Amino acid sequence: MPFDHNDHYHRLLLRQVPRDCGAALDVGCGTGRFARRLAHLGIEVDAIDPSEEAIAEARVLSGRTADDRIPRFRHADVTEVELPKLHYDFISCLASLHHMPFGTVAALRDALAPGGVLVILGCCPEKTWLDWVWSLAAVPANAVARLVVTIKDKLRPAAAATGQERVKAPVRQPTVPLSEICREAAVLLPGCGIRRLLFWRYLLVYRSNG
Repeated sequence: MPFDHNDHYHRLLLRQVPRDCGAALDVGCGTGRFARRLAHLGIEVDAIDPSEEAIAEARVLSGRTADDRIPRFRHADVTEVELPKLHYDFISCLASLHHMPFGTVAALRDALAPGGVLVILGCCPEKTWLDWVWSLAAVPANAVARLVVTIKDKLRPAAAATGQERVKAPVRQPTVPLSEICREAAVLLPGCGIRRLLFWRYLLVYRSNG
């Protein structure tokens, strides 16, 4: 499928980056596309993922760019590493939180510098009638978006296709409903905002007051 739901929201996520952001962490970075976008802004980026294959591909793709700043890619599971306290101005977690216990957000919260921002582009299953309404609304929009991207790919010169990813990050179906996510987030990330997005996603934004 040429249309990537996570990539669709990159601009939305980048708007959450605090001014004068110096250090960022991308959790579950996959092949590193969002991490490279952060680095392109002049930010020092640490990017970690438990898939060794995805990290290897991220390094290859980053080596093909002309940017001076390249994310520091690391093969690691965020649930098993000790993150530096009060260090990152921005932490992103794109479609990867459902691969780990939700309580992992506590470690991400503690790694934020004062005034830092944690953004989670999350996935959740359809459990309620409202979930299904949003899911059904996404179907025609998804079909149109896929068609547009397919047409653009066909019109793109063959040379522009170089550097595309050959590896896809592991996929896991989400199991925790949005209602439960909201309850846990209220305890672990007090004051955070959560809203539904189209294309089977939700956005969580937490700003540290530390």
